Amino acid sequence: MTSAAIDAEETRLLDGRVVCYQPRRGYRSAIDPILMQAAVPARPGDRVLDLGCGAGAAGLCLAHRVAGVTVTGLDIQEPLIALARESATANGMADTARFMAGDLLTPPDGIGAGAFDHVMANPPFQKAGTSRPSPDPVKAMATVEGRAELADWVRTAARLVRGGGTVTFIHHGGRGDELADLMSASLGAVTLQPVQGKPGEERPGRMIAQGIKDAAANSCRQAPLVLHEPGGDFSAPVDRILRGYADIAINRP
Repeated sequence: MTSAAIDAEETRLLDGRVVCYQPRRGYRSAIDPILMQAAVPARPGDRVLDLGCGAGAAGLCLAHRVAGVTVTGLDIQEPLIALARESATANGMADTARFMAGDLLTPPDGIGAGAFDHVMANPPFQKAGTSRPSPDPVKAMATVEGRAELADWVRTAARLVRGGGTVTFIHHGGRGDELADLMSASLGAVTLQPVQGKPGEERPGRMIAQGIKDAAANSCRQAPLVLHEPGGDFSAPVDRILRGYADIAINRP
């Protein structure tokens, strides 16, 4: 079953154990949401918000990885929310993974301040006006900032997480310092996990940043997580993460 509002197809995540309906063309989740959710230190009974959830890949994988969590996904694009809901039903997660259409700048009822133990987000990587957006409107909204800039994403995540809870972002490596500064200002302690394409790269292609709300201001940077072996295959640690058999350990500053 796929949404009538968008041409979609079934994909399988975490070694085939999670069903995720995604647009057949245009915007499609790659490995970023899987890496991001693998870093969230959720436990059974925790409430997790996926801010800008898209078609729900990160939330669905987290709900599978940690039995007993409750995941809420919020995204401004209703066609993607429709797909996420269908995926939740297909995975038997309709009661534990719910998805809502709405704007993070004015969240709908049910998404209130301090309501979540963890918030995760994979926001658009590109600043508005810095590149030509995709002609596909769904992909353009998912990859280029709109009214909500990166600072808005961070401030909203910090407001919605409880004291002592975590906020986890994955973003473009070139904006890692910007993200770290914003998270430090809104949260306190921040740990950076660089993600490199291959060994020896000068700059990470992605940055996972995790902050703890109301923690003493501090920061640390972990050794890079390397995606690929020199021959192009995924490295053994990353392969285990993407298949759902390992997490990303974030050390506290």
